[in-house]
Amino acid sequence: MRLLPVTLATPLLLLASSAFAQQAAAPAVQKTLNIPAIVMFLTFVAVTLGITYWAAQRTKTAKDFYAAGGSLTGLQNGFAIAGDYMSAASFLGIAGLVYTAGFDGLIYSVGWLVGWPLIMFMIAEQLKNLGKFTFADVVTYRLQRVPMRTLAATGTMVVVILYLIGQMVGAGKLIQTLFGLDYTYAVVIIGALMITYVMFGGMIATSWVQIIKAGLLLGGATLIAILCLWHFGFSPEEMFKQATIVRGSAEAPNLKIMGPGTLVTSPIDAISLGMALMFGTAGLPHILMRFFTVPDAKQARRSVFYATGFIGYFYILTFIIGFSAIVFITKNPDYLDAAGKILNGSNMAAIHTSAFVGGPYMLGFISAVAFATILAVVSGLTLAGASAISHDLYANVFAHGRANEQQEVFVSKMSTIGLGIIAVLLGIAFENQNIAFLVGLTFAVAASTNFPILFMSIFWSKLTTRGAVIGGAIGLITAVVLVVIGPTVWEEILGYPKGSALYPSKYPAIISVTAAFLGIWIFSLLDSSEQAKREHAAYEAQDVRCQTGIGAEGATSH
Repeated sequence: MRLLPVTLATPLLLLASSAFAQQAAAPAVQKTLNIPAIVMFLTFVAVTLGITYWAAQRTKTAKDFYAAGGSLTGLQNGFAIAGDYMSAASFLGIAGLVYTAGFDGLIYSVGWLVGWPLIMFMIAEQLKNLGKFTFADVVTYRLQRVPMRTLAATGTMVVVILYLIGQMVGAGKLIQTLFGLDYTYAVVIIGALMITYVMFGGMIATSWVQIIKAGLLLGGATLIAILCLWHFGFSPEEMFKQATIVRGSAEAPNLKIMGPGTLVTSPIDAISLGMALMFGTAGLPHILMRFFTVPDAKQARRSVFYATGFIGYFYILTFIIGFSAIVFITKNPDYLDAAGKILNGSNMAAIHTSAFVGGPYMLGFISAVAFATILAVVSGLTLAGASAISHDLYANVFAHGRANEQQEVFVSKMSTIGLGIIAVLLGIAFENQNIAFLVGLTFAVAASTNFPILFMSIFWSKLTTRGAVIGGAIGLITAVVLVVIGPTVWEEILGYPKGSALYPSKYPAIISVTAAFLGIWIFSLLDSSEQAKREHAAYEAQDVRCQTGIGAEGATSH
């Protein structure tokens, strides 16, 4: 613990020194350093590191590390969930998609928002009543421990790594824009900070960084939206009118940006993407973990209520910011490169818009908030991945439940370092992919693996271990294979000719989710083993605890 202050300070010093060292080497990214922005940026990093140090003193048990001791209130957890959910894809990606595609850019935010209350109100209380640290605790309540935890951990790791790619790309681009840093250095710094937060502060630090970040993000986005609308006399109609003129002309305004079909053209693709976003929400391990941080099912339900309000309001703001960016940025040479494209990609539309409406101080504030957004999410993701490795695989598969808390937490911290390194390497490799789209891939995998197993284990009495393992594996393999042979990876990443992809759609969920549910259903019904009969008989006791909470563990006090 004596090394903690030095460890906390190292990323901060690296950030400051690297920014000035790289200024001359990256003139194409930014001509001059934005000193107010950098001061606000470093101030936020220092504050969050202080929170981590405070949390480290209070993280004494495995429950503290994984679930913040189960001591958060519904409002606190609602803010933390919103902080986890309002990721780089939500803030930078959605505004960038609206800037690029107009109205159709909202398809991601609509899918996420609709899926959130619909699915989470169905399983939030059940998660809290049946689980302890990870969603694998729920699916192994009556099913066999080793195969189910292995599959759950595998699905978790795939989702976490895919999601981390999007967050690391957003973080790298943000620091590149703000500091004039080389992208690679920026991603390495993010990785170092992420490892520090999770290793020393656990869920307590992660939760409070998310809570503070949610408040800052909601306040900052509100301020940008107000300043944007002020330029249009607080008339959304005028904002839309000017956007169509900028993308067309006064004589022939481009009305296509006000309707659907510019981003997702096929009805099948739209259904498939919608399924991924809706069902994938309930399969995200870092979101599911949040329901173990409250004392009881009542607070879990309140968490969903508060989070839904915060998230819905936020998506309205990103819509305003994205359309304002069309007007302010599209033909503004201050924010365009030599080829006439937006500096550092469409993901920076919200950042450039904040600079346009509020100058360098607003740019500094929003950049710091966006950075906080990414740090909070990557910390939650890393903790979820580390928990899957230590709690599900190490403690319950390899050690067969005989590992003590200290060993389990140590493995989790070592896993954090490994995940941090993987996140940095993949963040560099996927530099030029839109972060909202990468998150769409993540949701497809979560919807095809984690959600079907979790949903069926809670609500279907005939589910068996054999059916869950085979069906979940089918969903996971199908989703991953279709992503690899789809246009994005096959053509854009691997470089094969356009139109040569073996699977023609970017969105695999309509096939992979259906395959997972069918596999679970068919192979469970075909399972007539003695183990299957015992699992059927155990459902009644599970359902009683699931619905009433009788026997569920309460919060621990600090």
